[in-house]
Amino acid sequence: MKEITRFVYLKRLIDRKENGMIKVITGIRRCGKSYLLFNLFYDYLVKQGVNKSHIITIPLDDDEYENLRDRAGLREYIKSQITDESIYYLFLDEIQLVEGFESLLNGLNRNRNLDIYVTGSNSKFLSSDIITEFRGRGDEVRVYPLSFSEFCSAYDGDINTAWGEFSLYGSLPAILSFKTVEQKMNYLKTLFEKVYVTDIVDRNKIRDITVLEKLLQFVASAVGSLTNPLKLANTFQSNGYGRVSDNTVRSYLQCLEDAFLIEKAMQFNVKGKKYISTPYKYYFMDVGLRNAFLNFRQYEETHIMENIIYNELLIRGFSVDVGVVEHSIVEDGKRIRKKLEVDFVCNRGSERYYLQSAFAIPDNEKLEQEKESLIRISDSFKKFIIVREDTPLWRTEEGITIMGIKDFLLNWESLNV
Repeated sequence: MKEITRFVYLKRLIDRKENGMIKVITGIRRCGKSYLLFNLFYDYLVKQGVNKSHIITIPLDDDEYENLRDRAGLREYIKSQITDESIYYLFLDEIQLVEGFESLLNGLNRNRNLDIYVTGSNSKFLSSDIITEFRGRGDEVRVYPLSFSEFCSAYDGDINTAWGEFSLYGSLPAILSFKTVEQKMNYLKTLFEKVYVTDIVDRNKIRDITVLEKLLQFVASAVGSLTNPLKLANTFQSNGYGRVSDNTVRSYLQCLEDAFLIEKAMQFNVKGKKYISTPYKYYFMDVGLRNAFLNFRQYEETHIMENIIYNELLIRGFSVDVGVVEHSIVEDGKRIRKKLEVDFVCNRGSERYYLQSAFAIPDNEKLEQEKESLIRISDSFKKFIIVREDTPLWRTEEGITIMGIKDFLLNWESLNV
């Protein structure tokens, strides 16, 4: 398999080098955090002239380093490696395996010649308690599974075949090393059952695994649909699984978010400029894991494409909401309020973009339908409709840009056309 440079994340680490903060690299298991730190960033430092003896690497999930999962023992080991006043780079993989790691890292960070990088596979790193413990010294670099551009850079085949593989088996890096359909399917199923679900159950002491798995099934089947804990709790009952409280559903959803399996997109009232507390949407951080959990039986490319666009926007550093545009219409002589949806409202600093995901626009009626919410937004930020088919980029008379999904995904600056 060709090496994937993961330039976006490498640059984010380089930009944070020796900034006096604890670099916390987070993301779903098997997305490439360790490779980014222990291979790509390590090689970068060496090429910059850093002596290898000044890069302290400790993969805590390796049995060889099990004795260092004790906080005191780990502290003493690290101190024994620092033998002069020049800068040392400390790489700690899966730091959550060390109980009380927050105070350990704070203590180590007081060393002026120690630049600290840690990885972890759950969002507990950045809970309010830990942010307080870090006293503003934690700097997150969130890593996602491969983008389509990264995937294609190592894929042995044409772009169309790559899209088919990417949208079905997802983009965890190891997928590219498997040659057969059976290998890919088994890897994803095993990973989901033996790693992700087991990890969530063990970490959160979940007693009823069946409820967690059914909840995952409901969320996976309704990717991109508006929902909330009460609605999902009612789904249990309507499907004959008995009563499950909305508080239990809410708690389990949070566990899934903490493990980076799913992410929640809130609704944002574009004209009212305020968030709507409920309902909201959930997307999977890797569509291959979503498909595997459903045994590859519910492959709806429309919803998969929407999920992929959402993930790409996160990779590019946007905060992403589901847009709501309210307007008034007259029906039977009465004025009523109507809500239209914008699939994604994307913000990054002073930048904002509005995106619709449209699998196909076969006729003018469908085009008018997709445009309706966008043309009712009066601000001057750019508006896009992303379509599945390969199509030359063009703009409607209202200035809305129509773009093919591959052109959107393969060009990092595609929203600046």
